[in-house]
Amino acid sequence: MRGIGFVALPLVLLLLCGRGSQASAGFIKSPLSVVRLTGQDAELHCEAIGRPMPEIQWWFEPDYNNESFSQLWDGARMDRVQMNSTYVFHATSTLYLMELGTEDSGTYECRASNDPDRNHLSKSPRIKWIRSQANVIVIDPPNIVTSPTDIEEGSHVVLNCNLTDQIPIAGREWLKGDKVIQKDDDSSPVMSYNISEVNAEKSGQYTCKFLTTPEVSEIINVTVSPHVVAYKKSEHGNEGDTGVLTCKSNSFPPVDNWVWYKEEDGVHTVIANGTDERFIIKSAGNKTELRVLKLDMKLDQGVYGCNGTNTFGGAGATIALRVRSRLAALWPFLGIVAEVLILVTIIFIYEKRRKPDEAPEGSENSSFDEDGGSAPLKSNSGANHDNVRQRNSS
Repeated sequence: MRGIGFVALPLVLLLLCGRGSQASAGFIKSPLSVVRLTGQDAELHCEAIGRPMPEIQWWFEPDYNNESFSQLWDGARMDRVQMNSTYVFHATSTLYLMELGTEDSGTYECRASNDPDRNHLSKSPRIKWIRSQANVIVIDPPNIVTSPTDIEEGSHVVLNCNLTDQIPIAGREWLKGDKVIQKDDDSSPVMSYNISEVNAEKSGQYTCKFLTTPEVSEIINVTVSPHVVAYKKSEHGNEGDTGVLTCKSNSFPPVDNWVWYKEEDGVHTVIANGTDERFIIKSAGNKTELRVLKLDMKLDQGVYGCNGTNTFGGAGATIALRVRSRLAALWPFLGIVAEVLILVTIIFIYEKRRKPDEAPEGSENSSFDEDGGSAPLKSNSGANHDNVRQRNSS
């Protein structure tokens, strides 16, 4: 890659410094060889620069015929070949090879030229096409033997993979879905993964991957019957609004068929799209949703059930739907207003019943007048003077 950069640098400087001059085409990025398994896709990328801007073409020489190249075009091989080319600051082109087969193995060549006569039918171009090649090797997938084939729900199981072909192994991985759950650098062609109990949580698609060139893998399905739960065991809605009831299953494989019903006096009445224009059911994989439009207290309140089934069994859950009157939200406010009115009434009656002449406690015994001075005390001098007279006359 460094060599390509040093080669491209003089071309870039030539184009920047001499805008009016011409420069021969040169590659700034060449396609890289790849190894793929049958059925996989491959992508080759090529970039060229020059003045005027060069054209890029793709050519192919199969492994079984090393005598001649044939030009590729967009849509070749029954639309398994696609090209995406742009000509802005420089020429770029990407070759996409879809659903590869062994017959697609060979040498792919990126050609670039900016000679005005490069596509002339009778005149030979003055400058030859420059070429950059890459090999695409397509091989059949190695054989991986998996076990066990039958897995029972609730059992303890050990998943095994055995790569029977003798190819170098750089490491191994176990994945559940897209998540790596176990990884090592062992080169052994035999790998295993332990599941203590097969249940809804442990069910899914497990992939054993061998880090070879190219990487090879195999899928083991751990399957159980649906494990259906309600998103909420109880739902509330106001009269006239839309009620939404939801059920889901977290098991593998996904639910094949969902059924909704309503319990009325021990009888299950099935609900389906078209049963009533107010009922709308939306189901996709492991989730289902029942919408009840324009809720009615008398018609819609009650217990609803959802049931999901797949090839391994079925399960269900129930949801209680409670419909409230639109005035229900006003009751707390009205209760607060009533409490306030009662409290104000009690205070008013209490104030009315108080005696008009009732004075604050201790006001009669006060010895200070309003000006803060001492109030005059009542004199008993007259009574004492009469007593003195009586004593003297006696």
